Amino acid sequence: MFVAKPIQKFVLALLGLACFPAMVSAQGVLMNERRAAKAKKNAEKAEEINKIVRAEEEGAIVYNKEWVLGGRLYSDGWGVFYQHGKMKSVTKTNWWSLEFGERKHPKEEKLSTVDGSGSIFGNNLVYGKQNVFLFTKVGFGQQLLLGGKGNKNGVAVSAVYGGGLSLGLLKPYYVDLNDPLDGQMYEVKYKGDNSRTDSLFLDPQNLYGSSGFFKGVNETQVVPGVFGKGGLRFDYGRYNELVSAIQVGVNFEYYFKHMPIMALNEANKFFMNVFVGIEFGRRK
Repeated sequence: MFVAKPIQKFVLALLGLACFPAMVSAQGVLMNERRAAKAKKNAEKAEEINKIVRAEEEGAIVYNKEWVLGGRLYSDGWGVFYQHGKMKSVTKTNWWSLEFGERKHPKEEKLSTVDGSGSIFGNNLVYGKQNVFLFTKVGFGQQLLLGGKGNKNGVAVSAVYGGGLSLGLLKPYYVDLNDPLDGQMYEVKYKGDNSRTDSLFLDPQNLYGSSGFFKGVNETQVVPGVFGKGGLRFDYGRYNELVSAIQVGVNFEYYFKHMPIMALNEANKFFMNVFVGIEFGRRK
């Protein structure tokens, strides 16, 4: 059975009129839901802004991201680092960092070689040094605000803690020495095999000076390890968008192989030290 086109159009029009109130009602419900969601979002944003305002009035340093460059002086070496932080709440910041530096043995002493007239010759050297111990560390951690600044001239105190992966780099330490048997100059390193070369290496009468930092770079050994640290950070910057801080703390490192630094001294896997660092950067 076929229905004429005018009748089809009439039926469709009637159906449209019948559905129109339901469509209007559904559209109204949808618009009300959107208004409610927007109002809730605005209220949450306003509350967050109020929290930030109250926190700033109480001396908290409020920001989104932070970039820091700095240096650390350890009880057994030094380090330079970059740190990136992201604020998770008014009191908590997550951070990651990259650091490069050197570990030294407490018995290291830099000497100058002199001739019979007392004149200095050759490069300065560290007597008995077997390896230069460098490190690269990638770390993750948190910073927890303990006390706000109170005013622009105050100091904010935070606890800082974290850990990560440490790569120890052992580069042989070469010295220039004069072999008394043939009078020739040689660049040698300490091998620890009780050879005649080791005897010459440890005889200060034969030493001329160090062979230079880059000698032995191609022989560098990479030793993996882990580290952890904790300390206090004192942020004394006058303006919150600029970072000016001092950090003090303790650092622990463990390597999966002994790390010899000085000849005739016990090599360690575990290193514990204290440090003081200075930091500069920006926030936004």
